[in-house]
Amino acid sequence: MSRPATYDDLNTLCRGIKRSFIHLETRDAYGTEVELPHMAKWASGEPDDYAWLGWWLDMLQSHRAAGRTCRRARVVSEPLSTYQQWTKSHVRLFVEAGEDIRYVSRPRLVDVMLPGSGDFYVFDDETALFLHYAGNGTNASFEIAEDPQIVQACMTAFSAVWDLTKPNVEQRSE
Repeated sequence: MSRPATYDDLNTLCRGIKRSFIHLETRDAYGTEVELPHMAKWASGEPDDYAWLGWWLDMLQSHRAAGRTCRRARVVSEPLSTYQQWTKSHVRLFVEAGEDIRYVSRPRLVDVMLPGSGDFYVFDDETALFLHYAGNGTNASFEIAEDPQIVQACMTAFSAVWDLTKPNVEQRSE
């Protein structure tokens, strides 16, 4: 059984992990109100100070300092959409803060079964949060599931995707 959730629930779960979160992204583009102005800046060649990401990067740094892990797998089409090109242009900020972000080309997943909604998080191997999107990429709703079978299905799907990913070139900052 699942229940409706909010953006605040997502933030609370992300901030409150005890051990880890995993995040699967399956869309080529998202249209969040927060991101669109910054993507427009990038498209026109304007610099971005990324202050709008500060809270997320601070959270990632605190998780890393505490020994918690944050992993994100992005399923992408090739060539990359403009949105994915934009996210790759600043992925290093997330990686330097402590999130392991990897990419896999969509055709590599033909034999991987993914949960129907596509995008999800799993927090501490206990709670799944599904992100549902409208056709234009804006978030339509969130849904939380704590049923162990649903959580396990998400973790299995994420692991199958993760095994096919490769580290992003931008991650090799050592």
